[in-house]
Amino acid sequence: MLDLLLLRSFVSIVEEGSFTAAANRLHLTQPAISGHLRRLEAQLGKALLQRTTRSVQLTPDGECLLGYARAILTLNRDAMSQITRSSLQGTIRLGVAEDFAQARLLTTLKSFMGCHPMVDIEIRVGIPGDLVVAMHQGHLDMVLGAQCGEQGTGTCLWREPLVWAWSAQASKELPSPLPLALFPEPCPYREIALAQLAMAGIAQRTAMLCMSGASLHAAAATGFAIAPMPLSQLTPGLVALSSEHGLPSLPDAHIMLVTETSHGEQALLTALADTLLAEMRPTRVPETA
Repeated sequence: MLDLLLLRSFVSIVEEGSFTAAANRLHLTQPAISGHLRRLEAQLGKALLQRTTRSVQLTPDGECLLGYARAILTLNRDAMSQITRSSLQGTIRLGVAEDFAQARLLTTLKSFMGCHPMVDIEIRVGIPGDLVVAMHQGHLDMVLGAQCGEQGTGTCLWREPLVWAWSAQASKELPSPLPLALFPEPCPYREIALAQLAMAGIAQRTAMLCMSGASLHAAAATGFAIAPMPLSQLTPGLVALSSEHGLPSLPDAHIMLVTETSHGEQALLTALADTLLAEMRPTRVPETA
């Protein structure tokens, strides 16, 4: 029988990309995490990870186990929720940045409400800056969105590179001035992209002002404009431009969950925050041009 503790450590190592980060996530020591992996490999008689000084990579057997491990952990969590019959109830007014209003989030929220039948979630989609203002005005309880550069207040669900996205079929030579596809202000991607280009002395123009993630992706996928976006949001046909194109590097995007502590039922908000932390981390690493 597979030990849930060992599976949880294995999944955390893969998702975090290192033993140290996995230990921090599970509030354990690095030797404990390493011991869990050794015990799991010994139990299965298979090597699950290839370790180097810089990274960990799944073996074919590790790839096979990963899907089962995630499913087992999810079923265990769902079973516990159903059997213990959650006492949580109330309505959560959740603000979601436009680029995160995707199927994965909605599936996670639907599952959360299924585990807590007396809970309703109302979603408002918009730009993070506007959503945070609405939360401070009492119209929202929580906001899910990105921050760039120095991390602000809130719970960091995960962090990932912010990249310059462009069509995989476009020319390697970038046009000048640089055509950009941007969300309107106040947008963290917009602010940091314009600031980095200004410091690098690169001329730019706003070729497309986008009101949705779909239009931002369309602008980049067709080669009409270059768009700053988190690495995990690169869809097929998009690549992340590398330093060889002469563009300045961008800081990591911190995907944050910000809560107004004076609003709502705190036990309910904490439960949702824990679910988003466990379920919303990206798992795909797209290519770089």
